[in-house]
Amino acid sequence: MLMTAPMLTPKDFEFPAIMLSGVVDHGMYLHFKNCLSTAPQQGLVVVEISTLGGDPEIARMMGEDIRFHSDLYPERRLVFLGKTAVYSAGATFMSFFATENRYLTRGTRLMIHERLITKNIHLEGPLSTCIATLKASLHEIEASIAIQNEGFANLILGSQVTMEEVLQRAPENWYLEANEAAALGLVATVL
Repeated sequence: MLMTAPMLTPKDFEFPAIMLSGVVDHGMYLHFKNCLSTAPQQGLVVVEISTLGGDPEIARMMGEDIRFHSDLYPERRLVFLGKTAVYSAGATFMSFFATENRYLTRGTRLMIHERLITKNIHLEGPLSTCIATLKASLHEIEASIAIQNEGFANLILGSQVTMEEVLQRAPENWYLEANEAAALGLVATVL
């Protein structure tokens, strides 16, 4: 892993500017946006999170805000700190931070899995409309897989994890302990 930013120490994480915990949902997003808008525009800004997961699209929105604000304020270093649990949507959010800006506390667990869908398909009417209904559901699944795989590619960029490995392990919920994640190059280090 090529590091261009200086390695941080535990002291750097004493007062996180943004602290998130719980389900990744609209409420978390609103809290995150409020904290981000009041965070310093220069220097270190720590984003701390502990989550068992939630809505992957909300995680992507938060991540896009991180990407956008990183471009807007290049004098500011936005850093991810995962505590205790960074599951599912939390890992999606983490993927928007450069690897050198990803940190985990001791004993934290990451969980990476495929997106989930629950859907009933009701077919009724002319056969041609039934085909359209089925194709629409198939297109939804295909688009979701493409979005999921873009996130996986961002998550593993610069690490020792291959796309083949993450695609093989994600369907079974891949749990990684913090030191394992650091050894694989998914995060800068463990604090």
